[in-house]
Amino acid sequence: MGEALHKRLQQSRFEGPHHEALLNLMVAAEHVRARIDAVCATHGITEAQYNVLRILRGVSPDGYSRTEITRRMLERAPDVTRLIDRLEVQQLVERERSGHDRRLSITRISRKGLDVLARMQPEVSSIHRELAARISERDARELSRICETLYGPDGP
Repeated sequence: MGEALHKRLQQSRFEGPHHEALLNLMVAAEHVRARIDAVCATHGITEAQYNVLRILRGVSPDGYSRTEITRRMLERAPDVTRLIDRLEVQQLVERERSGHDRRLSITRISRKGLDVLARMQPEVSSIHRELAARISERDARELSRICETLYGPDGP
């Protein structure tokens, strides 16, 4: 076990199975992230921007506040306000002040943002299909269980 990791890192020994598993998890995550990054780049957005658009598509036509977007992001971005500013410049999102609290800004995905996600979907789906071809549903569930053990509320 671990031949791919040994070759990738050009390392023959690890501190133990937990260390090897952690490195494998990090390498696998980077592999998937690089694939998604490449798709995003061809559509003129970053992975973080894709994440925001994906979040807003899920709540469309309603929107979310910056705080709610931040809470739902896969990877926490240090400055979500600037991230949203850049999406607004590209006309992929629209912002307006909340009717209940004028201090609160609500961001919604625009028609153009929905179109970008629709154009990206075949490529993103292809990545998902390739993953599904490499691991069984049972292994995918086990991987999810293990990952949630690492970062979930009952984990360390």
